[in-house]
Amino acid sequence: MPARKYDDEVFRQKRVVKNPIKFRVSLNEEQKHAKDVILNHTVTLLAGKAGSGKTLLACQVALDGLFRRHYQKIIITRPTVSKEEIGFLPGDLHQKMDPWVQPIYQNMYLLYGKDKVDPFIQSGQIEIVPVAFMRGRTFLDSCVIVDEAQNVTNQQMEMIATRIGLRSKMIICGDDGQVDLKNKSESGFKFLYKSARSVKNLAAITLLENHRDPIVDDLINLYEQENLRRNGNK
Repeated sequence: MPARKYDDEVFRQKRVVKNPIKFRVSLNEEQKHAKDVILNHTVTLLAGKAGSGKTLLACQVALDGLFRRHYQKIIITRPTVSKEEIGFLPGDLHQKMDPWVQPIYQNMYLLYGKDKVDPFIQSGQIEIVPVAFMRGRTFLDSCVIVDEAQNVTNQQMEMIATRIGLRSKMIICGDDGQVDLKNKSESGFKFLYKSARSVKNLAAITLLENHRDPIVDDLINLYEQENLRRNGNK
């Protein structure tokens, strides 16, 4: 008997939930456009400065897909510390990673409420996977969120992006202005963002609006000018 061939569109139509998901926070027009881009591509790089709503949007797309049964799991990953350093932290893997994934959890709680999100975490439908533990994994029927991806190296980004399996999406969030790598040119996010047009079903989009206090834009501009001044004096 020949192997079953999955048609992504038919697969999704069979899993549609008629009742719309009611989120506590609505997306603005910029985010709605970005969501359409994400839904129409397998892998999307989502760029934007601090406060632009990258992580909130990624969480909304992932939760919406999970509730509508488009995906069976949400996978959360982000660069933190090395595999060896994680081993020295107290607790199990979930407890070790908790400080780094709290911003994602906070966005999910803001969108849908802690009481509704926590059961998915406890059941494993929302799973934390440190970058150091991604190798060898294949994520099927999943929405993968890669946060703080500007601090992922080219080698790590290749490994992460190639983990995606059938009927899945990957949302890679990053900010070129917050690269903490010693060699900023090694950022895998920058390279993949620039290469988006050369790969089918790979998209790149930048969010421009600020969702925090207006002073955030002024502070970001202030430090950008200072960094330019320092680099110019080297």
